Amino acid sequence: MAKMKEGFKGERFVFLPEQLLEAYSTDPLIGNLYLRKIGYFPHVKYHYVQKEGGCDYMMLIYCTDGKGWYRIHGHTYEVHANEYILLPADTPYAFGADEEEPWTIYWLHFKGRLAAQFLPAFPNPQPIQPGEHSRLQDRLQFFEEIYQAFSMAYTKEYMRYTSLCLYAFLASFICLEQYRAVLSQSAVRTSFASRVIHYMQENVQHNLTLAQLSAYFKYSPSHFSMLFQHETGVSPINYFHRLKIQRACQYIELTQLKLNEIATLLGFDEPAYFSRIFTKIMGISPSGYRQKEMGQ
Repeated sequence: MAKMKEGFKGERFVFLPEQLLEAYSTDPLIGNLYLRKIGYFPHVKYHYVQKEGGCDYMMLIYCTDGKGWYRIHGHTYEVHANEYILLPADTPYAFGADEEEPWTIYWLHFKGRLAAQFLPAFPNPQPIQPGEHSRLQDRLQFFEEIYQAFSMAYTKEYMRYTSLCLYAFLASFICLEQYRAVLSQSAVRTSFASRVIHYMQENVQHNLTLAQLSAYFKYSPSHFSMLFQHETGVSPINYFHRLKIQRACQYIELTQLKLNEIATLLGFDEPAYFSRIFTKIMGISPSGYRQKEMGQ
């Protein structure tokens, strides 16, 4: 089996020099919990990492598509889509992508005097499935905010902001029930279409088919389409594409991501197809939209 540590198509990551991190760690607002490195790897075939002597930082891996595996304490665990793992410091481990269905992962390294407090009691992968009260997209948008802040963390104030945000981001994993419950009462959805739309929003980075959507809500594809179109006036897949392009517009206006990176984040395998769908819905190409809205 071929093995690669880094260097994947569409990957993004940011890190700071160790000497700068050491200097920052003396700051009271940073030293208890702080990032070392953060990144996103889409469909990373042959991804493989082995730490025979462990390392001096903890690592979070959040799998959003495909699958992978990791080995620790003599046991090997499979990691599937919508699952995460927290790897401890100073412990030998290895992990990698599945050969047939390589994972897409959001990941970060973190350190600090309180870092070990976030370690779960058991090493098995923990699930975070989409549902009526899930907040998957809130978490991913928060990841992007932390990523952008950390990319500017050569300035100490941005490093402080990153560290303080990291508490909330990790809490969204280890305090999952509370994270979902906080907004569940104010976000009650009663109509059929509203429940479907929320599920679409939570899976906007995937290529859901009509068969997958209807199966989740336990209807035949034809009956599902009829119910959804009766309430919205739009077919389910058409609406799903509109949600994807709505999110693309947010990425274009609020981030510095390249257009092909945005396409990958939203589950488009081909940037050209993303551009066609975007142009059909918005009446302007993605590059034209960026120029029009941002003056670029």
